[in-house]
Amino acid sequence: MTTFNQLNEMTNIENGDQFPFFSTNNGSSRRIAASVLKAYCQDGVTANDDKLTQYSSPGSTGFSVQVNNASNSVFLLLTPTGAFAAGTIVMPLQVNCIDRQEVLVHSTQTITTLTVNGNGSGLSGAPATILAGGFFCLRFDNVNKIWYRVG
Repeated sequence: MTTFNQLNEMTNIENGDQFPFFSTNNGSSRRIAASVLKAYCQDGVTANDDKLTQYSSPGSTGFSVQVNNASNSVFLLLTPTGAFAAGTIVMPLQVNCIDRQEVLVHSTQTITTLTVNGNGSGLSGAPATILAGGFFCLRFDNVNKIWYRVG
């Protein structure tokens, strides 16, 4: 049998190429096609960041949106009906927040004067405006009881 270092090297893989592996279910060596291995790997990879999506479509300037979930991270997707002069985002109540919880906010429209209300928590670096297509992320630190801007 050829040893591993004696095999010819390849620089690309085709779907029909074969890989050897040991099957614990069958107790023997088997082979598997690259296409099957690829599908197996893709099924095991997730892009889930464990954020719950919250949707809000404010209809007028001066709106206020409460971040609903105090025990999970949230992706707040703002889709205002137009560019507004003012709006407020109210963070979860401080006593319910958990360490390293994040709130990621994206807005499809410009909000000229944006207020982020800590709802009992401090804020560090919260934006005062957001442009169309803009976003920011705040992370809660339980020791200091502060939402810090991290993105």
